[in-house]
Amino acid sequence: MQTVTRGGEPVEVSGRFLEKGDKAPPFTLTDAELKDVQLDDYAGKRKVLNIIPSIDTKTCAMSARKFNERASQLDNTVVLVVSADLPFAQVRFCGAEGLDDVSTLSCFRHPEFRQLSACRWTAAHGRAVRAGVVVLDEEDRVVHAELVGEIKHEPDYDAAIAALDA
Repeated sequence: MQTVTRGGEPVEVSGRFLEKGDKAPPFTLTDAELKDVQLDDYAGKRKVLNIIPSIDTKTCAMSARKFNERASQLDNTVVLVVSADLPFAQVRFCGAEGLDDVSTLSCFRHPEFRQLSACRWTAAHGRAVRAGVVVLDEEDRVVHAELVGEIKHEPDYDAAIAALDA
């Protein structure tokens, strides 16, 4: 178990958050068209996984917007916003916000992703909790990982992007 805080109160999360140097395990998520996609579908590309509980929360929406701003400037890189939201909500949000440079993926059909990414909120019956950012190189090796200590805090965008250039 790892602990993060929500409003200063400890929240236990289960699973193991990936660390720099780890090889990302295979996973399956659901895209905006309700198709299952796998990590292998992005083979040969660098990946920024912005893992959030819901696109409809203030901090999560902000992180999707900020990564969208930066995504178009990144060569051979996809930015994946992963949440437990239904794909319909993700599409609605991105359409309303004009977010064209990020791809949204849902773990609603694949709750095992929450365990893989340490974003399973133990006391809330498996509900997703803000995890943070994992940056993978072309070989799916973790080059940056940030588990956000306070759920209401945004990730360190500069550190995530800088890891792509290292």
